[in-house]
Amino acid sequence: MVAFVIALVASLGALFIGEIMGQMPCTLCWYQRIAMFPLVPILGIALWRADLPGAIYAAPLALAGFLLAAWHSGLYAGMLPQRIVPCSADGPSCIDNAQIILGLPIPYLSLGAFAAIISCFCFAWRTRS
Repeated sequence: MVAFVIALVASLGALFIGEIMGQMPCTLCWYQRIAMFPLVPILGIALWRADLPGAIYAAPLALAGFLLAAWHSGLYAGMLPQRIVPCSADGPSCIDNAQIILGLPIPYLSLGAFAAIISCFCFAWRTRS
């Protein structure tokens, strides 16, 4: 249930930023959204049916989103030797102050959401066996 709530809040937050605040996401943010948005119905159906193994279908999406978010966060933090290519001055960008929510940049929030979802999966599978 916690993984579903995290995915729902993250998806609604991304929609709010894009549709209400009018801030276009960069390419890496789009890819992370592609991984996050399907988690809501998948985890919602698994929760509704009380089908823990059904959440297995969400694991590859969560892992892909986590890896993308980790790459994006590394680029944002300057830990990777390449500058943030998907974020540019003349297009959608994650590097300006408007992209900071709750004191954290959006790539870090995405990384935290995917990490929390994966942690929920690990905890659920560990307690089940």
